[in-house]
Amino acid sequence: MKLVTFRHLPSGTERAGAVLPGGRILDFAKAEPRYEGTSVLEILRGGPARMAALRGLVSAAEDLPESVFADEAGLELLAPLPRPVSVRDGYAFRQHVETARRNRGLGMIPEFDQFPVFYFTNHMAIIGPGDLRVGSRRLEKLDFELELFAVIGRRITNPTLEEADAAIAGYGIMNDFSARALQMEEMKLNLGPAKGKDFATALGPWLVTRDELAPRLMPSPKGNVLTAKMTAHVNGTKVSEGDASQMDWTFAEIIQRAADGVVLEPGEVIGSGTVGTGCFLELNGSKITDNQWLRPGDTITLEIDGLGTLTHRIVEDPTK
Repeated sequence: MKLVTFRHLPSGTERAGAVLPGGRILDFAKAEPRYEGTSVLEILRGGPARMAALRGLVSAAEDLPESVFADEAGLELLAPLPRPVSVRDGYAFRQHVETARRNRGLGMIPEFDQFPVFYFTNHMAIIGPGDLRVGSRRLEKLDFELELFAVIGRRITNPTLEEADAAIAGYGIMNDFSARALQMEEMKLNLGPAKGKDFATALGPWLVTRDELAPRLMPSPKGNVLTAKMTAHVNGTKVSEGDASQMDWTFAEIIQRAADGVVLEPGEVIGSGTVGTGCFLELNGSKITDNQWLRPGDTITLEIDGLGTLTHRIVEDPTK
């Protein structure tokens, strides 16, 4: 399934549903009244039984009346998890780490190969596709980051790699927007990114459940490896290209590290980190682009095979 959260306009009511072949959205609450008020987070918390029931509903969608489908004319697509339990973003692609360090005159840090790392970002600043409204301070070297994410679907602690993979409910596209001028200032204090990252993290356009991606998930001694081409376009020009299979740390390994000594709950988001070439910070430093950053009016589109397309338009907002 492709799980979505959408808003009916102008009422502002949030709904949960699934995208069907052809693009129509099945409104779970219209199809089955007991799902009235149910969110994607509550679906995840409902476990395998809730997920199986919804798969049955989706399978029978062709026989349901037209009234159970969302009216696309009055619909705004949100992040599939507008308010996740938490968001941890990893650092899984060696090419990105190595190139970014080399561009700063630094050698590859040996600890990268010893354990996967992540940082917490603002889980209350999640956006879906559409406009990214930012103030002038964050427009100073505004950057995108081409990433994917996994969502935890069952409660786990101290898992094996197999248990970590089994805990993944699904995957989606992440754009970890970054205000590089702010980030460069605060990182001098060696405490990790905060104000350079906490204003917007984009997830979407939907959450693709793991079963739908089975042909792309290849087993390995390090856990499942997702094979999926990743690209980024700015104003229609391709600037980045990579593949999810290039992750040097798998999602299973990142999740195993994250759940070491703590409990992960359904609805927690785990980001992959930036794929190689997947941001202007890296591209500018490598002279592939010339001091290019996102500016008002720009359109940034991330696409990952099997996961869809996530597009934003940059809008300057003096109130931000």
